[in-house]
Amino acid sequence: MQMPAIRFDGKTVLITGASSGIGRETALAFAAAGANVVLVARRIAPLNKVASRARAEGAVALAVGTDVTDVASVRACFRKAVARFGSIDIVVNNAGLLIPATVDTLVPGDLRQMLEVNLFGALHVMQAALKQMRRQTEGGHIVNVASLAGRRGFTPLGGYCATKFALVGLTEALRTELIGDNVGVSLVLPGVIDTPMAEAAAANPATAEIWPQSLNMPAQWVVWAIFAAARLKLAEVAVPPGGALVEKIAALAPGATDIVLRGMAGIARRGGSRRKN
Repeated sequence: MQMPAIRFDGKTVLITGASSGIGRETALAFAAAGANVVLVARRIAPLNKVASRARAEGAVALAVGTDVTDVASVRACFRKAVARFGSIDIVVNNAGLLIPATVDTLVPGDLRQMLEVNLFGALHVMQAALKQMRRQTEGGHIVNVASLAGRRGFTPLGGYCATKFALVGLTEALRTELIGDNVGVSLVLPGVIDTPMAEAAAANPATAEIWPQSLNMPAQWVVWAIFAAARLKLAEVAVPPGGALVEKIAALAPGATDIVLRGMAGIARRGGSRRKN
């Protein structure tokens, strides 16, 4: 599928979690759309490969090995980006971690680890972005990639859901703080996307039977949502469109929604059994 003809010529875009999955596809799409890209992740080797691909698209790319859970590391990353490009126009806060477990077996250390990346890491990046963007005449825009799992909890992703619920709340609070400011913030809420994270979840016995893999959506759909959020300054974009609205409506009858989710899990289990046989 081809990206819509949206251009970001001359803009500088910083993407966290850019070494794989949604982050990688987002970085390459912005590169193809004319932006300078700052690629951020802990693993520098795969990050450099993405940077090479971005340069092949004609973009100027900077790869910065960064641990988003470390405030000093995030601040150093932003300093390097500004030193190279002079400004940061768009930040895509995409780094994420999923450790599946039922609530009764959830290891507190695993929940803390997910919170460090999915919530505190996002906070560190937002705060650094706000500090820089407010200095800029044209301000900037932050796109936080949360999840539809941040609107509805389900097993065995309770811990992950909790972190994404927190990110949704933090982003909505920031949006109210930024009314009248020259910086904006958007939420992108993907469902199950065809990424290495989803593949790892599908290979895990705890999560293999909760969702039919055939329904996984391509990462490009999330890229489109990020482009729309950044260009049109949208408050919230769900993938698929309307997914968040359906969840909000479902929240009016949570017990009935539980039954639907159990039914979907049953379909996934039956599909998995047929594939094994």
